[in-house]
Amino acid sequence: MKKLLGLTILLLATALTNFVDFAVAEEPVTLNQKADGYRGVWYMNQPSGDEYVYKYSGGLGTYCSKHKPFAIYCEQVNKTFFCFGGATADDNRKLLHMVSYFDHETNTVPRPTILLDKQTDDAHDNPVISIDDEGHIWIFSTSHGLSRPSYIHRSKSPYDINEFELVEAARTEGDDRTPITNFSYMQMWHSGNGFQAFFTRYNYPVARTICFMSSVGGREWSAWQKLAAIGQGHYQVSGIGESKAGSMFNYHPQSKGLNWRTNLYYIETADNGDTWTTVDGNELTLPLKDIHNKALIHNYEAEGLNVYLKDLRYDTNDRPVLLYITSKGYESGPKNDPRTWMLARWTGSEWKRSPITTSDNNYDAGELWLLAEDDWRVIGPTEKGPQPYNPGGEVAMWKSVDQGATWTKLRQMTNNSEMNHTYVRRALHAHPDFFAFWADGHGRKPSHSHLYFSNDAGDVFQLPRTMQSETAQPKRIELK
Repeated sequence: MKKLLGLTILLLATALTNFVDFAVAEEPVTLNQKADGYRGVWYMNQPSGDEYVYKYSGGLGTYCSKHKPFAIYCEQVNKTFFCFGGATADDNRKLLHMVSYFDHETNTVPRPTILLDKQTDDAHDNPVISIDDEGHIWIFSTSHGLSRPSYIHRSKSPYDINEFELVEAARTEGDDRTPITNFSYMQMWHSGNGFQAFFTRYNYPVARTICFMSSVGGREWSAWQKLAAIGQGHYQVSGIGESKAGSMFNYHPQSKGLNWRTNLYYIETADNGDTWTTVDGNELTLPLKDIHNKALIHNYEAEGLNVYLKDLRYDTNDRPVLLYITSKGYESGPKNDPRTWMLARWTGSEWKRSPITTSDNNYDAGELWLLAEDDWRVIGPTEKGPQPYNPGGEVAMWKSVDQGATWTKLRQMTNNSEMNHTYVRRALHAHPDFFAFWADGHGRKPSHSHLYFSNDAGDVFQLPRTMQSETAQPKRIELK
């Protein structure tokens, strides 16, 4: 009897597992619906059992730093197109992929398009955006690991957000074509070479293996290249210059857990991934597997410091400039201070590292704007917020006139906020009127979330949470 009962339970469990797998694998409904406003998703990760409640949390509609880009300016139509992790009016934790634009001619936004219900509350599944040479808008819907599928969508008409179609993309694998149905932490760049993608594949072979692929048209992709597989794997942040693309990354030491990430590495390619080199041109054999290798910029592991990656840019000489934060550990709170915002730049002969400022959380996130030789900027939530030591805070603009050697706070952009501002993102080819893009949210409990953008002067505008008409003007936020 016991054996029969056990067999019955096993069969039921197997059937349930098969059902779940089938449900996850079903093709999603491409919604192409209109929302009545701009509402960001609220998300949390790892309850911490202390006053900070979570390892990190908040309004994470523009999360995370390993997803790029979220916004692109198109001079052809004078619009900045953007995507974000949205939410429904009655559930701030239901993740919807949303796409919209800011019209610089009319200073208005339309109702955003709801592209996809990702069927999760995990902001790791936030989308990223790209635009091809014909003006078609591409949305890459990422996944957190292997438990959910990933999707690629393309707008049916150039510079139009009203209707998207699912793209059946495939990659080369030997003599075969393998459908692309899963990728994490997607970073998508488009240039004269077509698409260049940096992403993560879980358990391939290590827990987080960083990869690269390319495509001329977005449907047929190259074989996946494994860039590095050291320890338990990596986080990476990539960028594209005039003549190269590159990746900065850290690594997870073996047996320390994935919350520990340290060291700073950099590699680049000038031939669309055919060869990879160090910053000074030494050719590399990939994937990198040794902790101490030619790509290592600085051994932060020897200093007992974690490394959190934020942005990678290229200066006027097409040399890499890296933005990241160091801290003593992953837990929230003052015990792991200081959280130091750092810049590392390649001079042509050496890496120069310099501090910018400090803030109070590892997941405080901003990016770099290189406007001129004597005008480099960082915008991010570097100032203490209403939920201190939780991710985000008040947003400030920092400026360097000496290529990152020293920094001055140019302007505080938000103050006396109800909730922390999080994950400030840079618009590609940014128009001065839509310079940075981010969200807010409560750091210690579920909340609603607004979306914001700023101009290059640091003036802040809030996107309308609800709309009564087809278009609306964003609201200017005055400092209190």
